[in-house]
Amino acid sequence: MATITQSEWNRYVKLLREINEQAAFDIVSFMRNNLLHDPSSNAIENLTAEQRKELLDYAYAIVQKYGEGAAALSAEMYDAVAILEGRYIAPAEMAELANYGDVAKAVNGTLLQSSNLDEIANAAARWVKMAGADTTLHNAMRDGAQVAWVPRGDTCAFCITLASNGWKRVSKKTLKNGHAEHIHSNCDCQYAVRYDSRTNVAGYDPEEYKAMYYGVDDELKREGIKITPQSRINAMRRNAYADGNDETLIDV
Repeated sequence: MATITQSEWNRYVKLLREINEQAAFDIVSFMRNNLLHDPSSNAIENLTAEQRKELLDYAYAIVQKYGEGAAALSAEMYDAVAILEGRYIAPAEMAELANYGDVAKAVNGTLLQSSNLDEIANAAARWVKMAGADTTLHNAMRDGAQVAWVPRGDTCAFCITLASNGWKRVSKKTLKNGHAEHIHSNCDCQYAVRYDSRTNVAGYDPEEYKAMYYGVDDELKREGIKITPQSRINAMRRNAYADGNDETLIDV
């Protein structure tokens, strides 16, 4: 039996978070220094076609730069687990990074909804985090390994739902259009991988998350709400808000 210790896992997610945060910071800095009339503002409005192109070009360059770092780190972790378990496999391959169209779609879509610099930057930086998750998933599919979504810190109800699924083989549903189906910024949740069913990440308890997920059923029944995956997620969000947290965040 092998265990990925909490200190090892925390170091891994911390480094991934720092890469993602630096990517978002660089994009915000670029917008503030080059596209705003008032550098103290945190909103961007009335971009010209030329300015929008400058933003997309820069965001794409940043995603490529930091996405490579996230992918390399995840490949390193993937290989480390294989060594921990005494497995002899081909070295992990870094996943293909987001293309220009992926980044442009994320940024342009956010610009339609918000002028907030942080939200725009996070939309692009999400592809940096995606590079790490994609690397884990693609290699796990190649080698027939199992993966689990491991929540950490403040997480959302949907992440708890995914975590409750436990260890699973990678399926086409997990990889939607070649990318991890559920990834969002500002979250320390990550995919873990294993080849041996006796291996675990210290602190990861899918039964605990399953109890949280199904634990709202009685509440939904009392309120006469049909029990569905979405109604369970919404109930967890409401309960988190009632406990004084942001309605999307649950502390684990």
